[in-house]
Amino acid sequence: MKRFLYIIIVVAFLDTFVQLPIITPYAISLGSSHLLTGAIVAIYSFSNMLGNIVGGHWIDQFGRKKMLLIGMAGVAVILFFYPVAQTGEQLLFFRFIHGLAGGILIPAAFAYVSDLTASRTRGKSMAFTGASIGISAIVGPAFGGIMASKASTEAVFLFVAGLFVVTTFFVIFFLKETYKVPERRKLDIQEFIPLIKHPLVLQASISAFALMVSNGTLAFALPLQVEDIGMSSETTGMLLSVFGIVALIVFLTPINRVYDKYPAINLIMIGVIAISISQFILSFFTSFSFSLISMIIYGFGFALIFPSMNKIVADASAEVDRGKAYGIFYAFFSLGAVAGSFISGAASETIGKPFLVSGIIMLTIMLVIFLLSRTRRTV
Repeated sequence: MKRFLYIIIVVAFLDTFVQLPIITPYAISLGSSHLLTGAIVAIYSFSNMLGNIVGGHWIDQFGRKKMLLIGMAGVAVILFFYPVAQTGEQLLFFRFIHGLAGGILIPAAFAYVSDLTASRTRGKSMAFTGASIGISAIVGPAFGGIMASKASTEAVFLFVAGLFVVTTFFVIFFLKETYKVPERRKLDIQEFIPLIKHPLVLQASISAFALMVSNGTLAFALPLQVEDIGMSSETTGMLLSVFGIVALIVFLTPINRVYDKYPAINLIMIGVIAISISQFILSFFTSFSFSLISMIIYGFGFALIFPSMNKIVADASAEVDRGKAYGIFYAFFSLGAVAGSFISGAASETIGKPFLVSGIIMLTIMLVIFLLSRTRRTV
């Protein structure tokens, strides 16, 4: 069953990655300004954050399978509305609803995997979830860019919607519930406070924020930079796929032993530094070759960060509050994407250096994580 969950994670993140090279040009084609385009990119993550918090409680209240099913079906339905958008404002609304559904889906999937994994092998297990995301990162951007160039952007949305419909039926018939639902309670924000204060959950959440600041910047600024050097969305998709290939190599080779051998927080700090270097390269060098080098470095940083922070959350939570823990974690994940998209949109219109600003933010966050690791107990 765990293998099937990895497939679900591939599909869930494919939804995000397939849109990276196309959502910015699609928004602009509807007449959106750079600022509105930044909001369109970011609104998904903002509503995703809301879905993470509420969905995290529901995952512990109603069970993993029900909430996973609701998230999958919700994403499938809303994707069919993307091609009918006539204005940037309409696309903004569809992205908001899309984010709510996705906000329930991802924490449910990771709570499922954590429930099925023994503590001593969580590092390797989370590497496999990272590999699932890596596959999405390889296939998604390249597929989205190529299909948008050869067919249409609307065809990309419809294809992914159909993929979610098929996966939803597989969830209904082949996935079993792993969590015994306790006595149901109303949503109480007080239940989240101990988890938010937990030093390990806090460190993992800040790491997620840092990772997604950089990802939000890539989603907004890389397609524009590729267009400036005279290349198509197909090139953007290829560049974004490179970091997924690099990450996949780390996840699926003996290199993945590092996740159970070294402290997770140390791997995270190295990864954040690598991603900040990647952002600085994109800021100061605009050629294709330097963009390629940047994506290789980014992939290495992503590979160190993602399984490590998920391992921290799994180790810091019990089965009864794991949904809420992942809800908090992925809320920070979404908040980082919101911040990255808005900041990059504003930086693009003011100083024209979104990657430079992102790189500085990454280094600042790395310093915060380092200070927390010196004063709090880490894994």
